[in-house]
Amino acid sequence: MSTMKPVRLDGRSLTRPQLVSVARGAPVELDEAQLPAVARAAAFLAEQVGREEPIYGVSTGFGSNADRLLGAKRTRSGGGADAMNPHESLHEELQRNLIVTHAVCVGEPFAADVVRAMLCIRINTLMRGHSGIRVQTLRALAAMLNAGIVPVVPQLGSVGASGDLAPLSHLAIVLLGGGEAFFDGERLPGADALRRAGLEPVTLSYKEGLALNNGTAQMLACGVLALATLEDLLDTADLAAAMTIDAFAGRLGAFAPEVHALRPHPGQVEVAANLRRLLDGSTLADIPYHLVPRYRPWLPDSWAMLCEERPHLDALRFDIGWDWVPFSQRHGREKFYQRFRPFRGGKKHQPQDSYSLRCTPQVHGAVRDAVAQAARVLEIELNSLTDNPIVFPDAQADHVEQQVISAGHFHGMPLALVMSYVKAAIPVLASISERRINKLVDPATSDGLPAFLIGNEDATESGYMIVQYTAAAIVNDLASRAHPASVYSIPTSANAEDHVSMGANEARHVLAMADDLGKVLGLELYTAAQALDLRRDMINAARELAAHSDAAALATKIGGGPRSPSDEAEAFLEEVEGLRAELAAAPEFRPGRDVSVAHDTIRSRIPFLDRDRALDAEVATAVALVRDGVVLEAVRAQRAG
Repeated sequence: MSTMKPVRLDGRSLTRPQLVSVARGAPVELDEAQLPAVARAAAFLAEQVGREEPIYGVSTGFGSNADRLLGAKRTRSGGGADAMNPHESLHEELQRNLIVTHAVCVGEPFAADVVRAMLCIRINTLMRGHSGIRVQTLRALAAMLNAGIVPVVPQLGSVGASGDLAPLSHLAIVLLGGGEAFFDGERLPGADALRRAGLEPVTLSYKEGLALNNGTAQMLACGVLALATLEDLLDTADLAAAMTIDAFAGRLGAFAPEVHALRPHPGQVEVAANLRRLLDGSTLADIPYHLVPRYRPWLPDSWAMLCEERPHLDALRFDIGWDWVPFSQRHGREKFYQRFRPFRGGKKHQPQDSYSLRCTPQVHGAVRDAVAQAARVLEIELNSLTDNPIVFPDAQADHVEQQVISAGHFHGMPLALVMSYVKAAIPVLASISERRINKLVDPATSDGLPAFLIGNEDATESGYMIVQYTAAAIVNDLASRAHPASVYSIPTSANAEDHVSMGANEARHVLAMADDLGKVLGLELYTAAQALDLRRDMINAARELAAHSDAAALATKIGGGPRSPSDEAEAFLEEVEGLRAELAAAPEFRPGRDVSVAHDTIRSRIPFLDRDRALDAEVATAVALVRDGVVLEAVRAQRAG
């Protein structure tokens, strides 16, 4: 029995977090104040049937059979092993047959959280009191959910209009004692699952089959659960980008509030603000170009000059260096070299970073806006009526067609289109993350970091080379799955349903793609943590060298300077002394406070890669740290505390 707080359903106030809570095991309870409205609609239908009024799906057939009225008695009797009880009315048989003939999905079953969310959504919409379902049937559906019975719902079979007919029939058939369900960890016949839970099968009354299987619950459940994942992944993506920016000693001007006030897309403004928070306290970001050394391969005597006084430097597995800019190359650039010292190290002398860093607010922000638009639509859908026909028992009307109205609320296009939008956005976020990974491992773009983030002194090591391959493979797979399903309508039901949404496929794709996006972000955090260690340690080693040696010692790390006594050599040493003094006076270089928390969380589980080793378990750990929200929660806890 769940110890989670029950979620009360009234058809009007279900929220996305509440639905996620039910999906993860919370029970539901029906709002007693709303049940009289439910009962009125059911009683109204029974009254109209008694008057022999033709009502779609109640006293007529469904879909292309909508022009066929039910008779007073059967034309045909008998049947196969699954034939109905001869005492069952045609109205009951109609509803039962609707469920048992529509439960025809194929493929792997949905996970339990998706199915529980579908059940919750269906119960909530039926609580509106416009579907004609009886209170006792609604209570039975809630009891099945609360008992932990999870109907087996194969993933393939809905075209998204009339709603998710086939998958919702797999939900309802268990309520009738048919189909299959998971219960207490076992996959059982539906009747056995009900019996073990102490529940009885239900016989459906007027319109109840149609009420149970006519709606958008599958696409909505997948969409809501996907967004719950994506909203955390959006924050994780910002965190991964911030760690990469610190690893590059990047430029923060591109994230300034006054910049984004001039193009105030909500997501873009939010990402820029988030990056400023994540990078707050960084002394790596905006560091002057000339203070950043570039990697040079380690040699046994790389730090010999300081090892007696600073023995811990002997453990370093890198060397550092700069190139001096001779006076002959400064013509026309004198003003620049008055501001920045004439040394070229790891950072290029340019005032802007590459797009994958500088345009993070614009790209991440656009994805945020896509998710926000989807959230707006899904929140409306959560408390909407989505079956057909719609019953208005209290309406003043001259005839029943004004009280039982056939409409199209089951059509999933509102959800399908926003899921298409999100589906296109997911590869965008994964792609820019992969580009940052590539930038980190490629020595042509890494601003002075070692190739593939490994020393490789003996030419035997690959480091993080293949991590980028994995990210690239996932991005390509995401891109190939991003084509919108919603643009391909295939008519069904003998053209009675001549335009469908394919929203179920759309939302199902988004749910799976969100999981793969998390893998790419995990790989970026894994790679960025290595790069950050190297960048921080290289700059701090330069600082320590400067603080405990003289200009002549620092000059050994600088190429291009004159070595024979001359006026230029003297000027060279004066400029080296200026660099030494500036490095020595600098505080210890460190990343932003939030980035530090994320980095420490990763390092508590994955050590720095000093030499090549098997990476498969580490990659799996990095992916799990994102999937389980460990790194993100550590940062959030630090902010809250």
